[in-house]
Amino acid sequence: MKKTLKDFDFKNKRVLLRADLNVPLDNKEITNDARIRKSLPSIKYILDQGGSVVLLSHLGRPKGVYDENLSLKPVAKRISELLGQEVKLLADKNVISDEIIEEIKKVKAGQVVMLENTRFNPAEKKNDQEFSKKLAGACDIFISDAFGTTHRAHASNVGVASFLPSGVGFLIEKEIKYFSEALNNPKRPFVIIMGGVKVSDKIGVIENLFDKVDKLIIVGAMAYTFYKAMGYSVGKSFVEEDKLDLAKSILDQAKEKKVKLILPVDTLVAPEMKNGYPRKVVSCKEIPDDLMGLDIGDETIKEIKEELKDARTVIWNGPAGVFELEDFSKGTFAIAEILANLDQALTVIGGGDSASAVEKSGYEDKISHISTGGGASLELIEGKKLPGIECIEEA
Repeated sequence: MKKTLKDFDFKNKRVLLRADLNVPLDNKEITNDARIRKSLPSIKYILDQGGSVVLLSHLGRPKGVYDENLSLKPVAKRISELLGQEVKLLADKNVISDEIIEEIKKVKAGQVVMLENTRFNPAEKKNDQEFSKKLAGACDIFISDAFGTTHRAHASNVGVASFLPSGVGFLIEKEIKYFSEALNNPKRPFVIIMGGVKVSDKIGVIENLFDKVDKLIIVGAMAYTFYKAMGYSVGKSFVEEDKLDLAKSILDQAKEKKVKLILPVDTLVAPEMKNGYPRKVVSCKEIPDDLMGLDIGDETIKEIKEELKDARTVIWNGPAGVFELEDFSKGTFAIAEILANLDQALTVIGGGDSASAVEKSGYEDKISHISTGGGASLELIEGKKLPGIECIEEA
């Protein structure tokens, strides 16, 4: 069990808090502040306990150089508004310097400051020890609360833990709790829904879960690779031609492990991946040569609902179609609705596109847990150790 916020006395302590404030921007304006809001409970707790907070986060992909368009200035402004107090951005193009360290030393209990985008410095991604030491230098405790970065060993989430007492914030604590419950002690039947584009992206997850799950439901573009492997025509649908043998292997493993593997029975097809084209639903085994599958059909939705009706643990990772386009969003939103109505089940959404879909569907409040990290949650489900969690002290 990793140390959490409750394991520390924060009174008069400067706390280096790694948050996930990587919010979408449009012309330097924040278009969705959900990640900022989800970081507030940990920040407020530290302040309420008499500590001060030094915030770290990355934003976008500046590739190790300063980019004014990816400055955390608008983030600092938004946190100031939400907290009802000033959050000063200690701006430095290299993130940390002797001058910034001196500024941090002046921070008093109850105050919040923020350092610049950690990825402005190339030492961040290299997990450089000297850079990590400087980030930690003027602080007393390190709290990691950016689950979405825990699968990467960077200076701001792994390196700094070498120099300070460390724990996890409320967000990561919640992630560990729900994934541990779902993967290590699931109530049965345990069902996993795998969607998205590529079988190759999910193979580690699927193979790790064969010994744990009762049913595996495959949706999204990856389903067409399975159908091609089974000898069916898939038209212009996306297929990983070099993964057909892998798909066959998964089908064989499912039989061997006695895991019920469910593939779509019908699919919504169109000539192009664009709104406005003529659409129709056809059998997944009879997709016309000039059309492509872009969503699951009504019969598949009914079958998924039937297969999930008695489920007690469900993990969903990956959409059922191109849900970003309205014409191909029905299947993904239908799965969200089905999960929302499973009153007796633990439902966990594995971040990324699935999380975005659930939030857009309006069923967010009826899901047990929506992960804040797509890549991190995928690696956790796959059974991998996450460096951003492994580096934290044990309680």
